[in-house]
Parts: sequence; C-alpha cells; structure tokens
Amino acid sequence: MKISYVSQSTEDLKGNLKTFARDNKIDESIFKAMLVKMGLSQSDFDTNIQDMSEGQKKKVLIAKSISEQANIYIWDEPLNYIDILTRIQIEDTILNYKPTLIFVEHDETFTQKLATKIIKLER
Repeated sequence: MKISYVSQSTEDLKGNLKTFARDNKIDESIFKAMLVKMGLSQSDFDTNIQDMSEGQKKKVLIAKSISEQANIYIWDEPLNYIDILTRIQIEDTILNYKPTLIFVEHDETFTQKLATKIIKLER
C-alpha cells in the first residue's frame, strides 16, 4: 500500500524543484504542472525551496502528494499558508479526483465541503 503524506511542517524542504522531484521519484513535468496550477511561475522554478515563502513550500508538498500514485493520502493542515485561489483549486482537484484522503484541518468550510466523514477532537 502506497501512502502519500503532506506534513504540517515545511522546515526540511531544500534544494531545487528538479532535485526534489527526482529524490521523491515523481514525474517532474506533472509536479511542475501542479505547481503552475497553484500559482507558481516559471521563474519560481529556479528558486531553492528553502528560499521560498511558507505558502510556496506548502504548495510544493501538496503538488508532490497530488503527483504521487497512492492508495491513501494523509494531509496534516494542508491549508496552512495557502491563499484562497489555491485553496479553491485544491478543493476542485479533490472533488474531481475523489482520492481516499485523511486530513487534519481547522478550516470548517473546507472540511464540510470535502469530508465524507468528520471526527472532531475536543480538548
């Protein structure tokens, strides 16, 4: 079983996008196409990941996950640092593709729109 994971943290990201795609064994053209759909420009492709904004880094993690062929996707706080247009594109992708996805998210609107089952954790 293949699991694709998006971490809440982006601190371990480094290198350029080409190396990142190769190291993670994902198709670079699909990966970069997903990044373009999420608002990264061609000029951003030459930026080292560690020099990107937190929002751009989160997009790298989500694009990586979407580019992977997996049985289950687990995303921890996928909307951290994500702008509204990217959020809509992520929602549309999930609704169209309908992957098996487990996610932790505080955004109730996103959760209500996408979840088929919700488990609320109370303090």
